[in-house]
Amino acid sequence: MAKTLIPLFFFLFFFLFAAAESYDFAKTVSPSSHGLKKKTLTHLHFYFQDIITGKAPTAVQVAQAPGTENSTTVFSRVYVMDDPLTVGPDISSKRIGSAQGIFASADQNEVGLVMVYNFAFTEGKFNGSTLSILGRNPILLPVRETSVVGGSGVFRFARGYAQARNHSFDPKTWNAVVEYNVYVLHYD
Repeated sequence: MAKTLIPLFFFLFFFLFAAAESYDFAKTVSPSSHGLKKKTLTHLHFYFQDIITGKAPTAVQVAQAPGTENSTTVFSRVYVMDDPLTVGPDISSKRIGSAQGIFASADQNEVGLVMVYNFAFTEGKFNGSTLSILGRNPILLPVRETSVVGGSGVFRFARGYAQARNHSFDPKTWNAVVEYNVYVLHYD
């Protein structure tokens, strides 16, 4: 009996020692262990109200480099935004959330913005959920595409893309209404 306990003792000692020295920081888990069921592709359609000038701007310039005023593309100008998202192109149409984040002119050859923002939804089944958007937005092109890089709430583990089209744009004020079609793959 003592002879059979010795190998068991060494096995337990080795197992405990190896477990104590293990520093794994990642493990594979089942999506269902987090309540994730099936993947769904959702199409969202709404308008982004970007107001730079006027009594109540929704995007405010926070920085620029010396020489920006001499740049035809306003290279290096940086804005923080909290733009209304609406179901229609009119600012008075039903509000469904906000686009909150930062954009900056990051192209010296054309008006091209780098945009980092969240669509924060406040209506319907997406209330309290967000989509995180990242990408380049050459605002004078007819259609632009940015990436959906994540989300929260209903949109946990989201990925997809967002297509933007100018519904209206004033080159003097930079005020714009932008139509968005967002295709997002997420779990139900």
